[in-house]
Amino acid sequence: MKRRTFLRSTLASAALVAGPRLWAQGAAIMEVWKDPSCGCCNEWIKHVKDNGFTVRIHDTGNAAARARFGMPVKYGGCHTARIGGYVFEGHVPARDIKRLLKEKPTGIGLAVPGMPVGSPGMDGPAYKGRLDPYDVLLVLADGSFRVFQSYG
Repeated sequence: MKRRTFLRSTLASAALVAGPRLWAQGAAIMEVWKDPSCGCCNEWIKHVKDNGFTVRIHDTGNAAARARFGMPVKYGGCHTARIGGYVFEGHVPARDIKRLLKEKPTGIGLAVPGMPVGSPGMDGPAYKGRLDPYDVLLVLADGSFRVFQSYG
């Protein structure tokens, strides 16, 4: 068997074994910047891990990361994540992250400004099933946005 054919076969087998986990993360690690004591950030991280992402956590706060990646402060949340060249600000649902990584629209990334109750990480028992409506925003390079997905 030629080396190239062997490598293709080996990589294809690895992809089949990894299944949706490999697809979800695009074989990349999601990096998350957050405050070390933020409980809702930890719950959001659990949500994205449960949806197939591998996460590297930086407990250094997120203001510097947000600025470094060009996400305007007005879209700020309590944590900033990055994967696939996009930035994710706040409590963005994993399914919207997967959709963005698949569709690859032009933009900085997705944001859920503030901390809407019912969004991933803000949906635990303490909130007693409350679901506030919120929008996931696709933030564009000029600082404007368009609604990517609405909830509620």
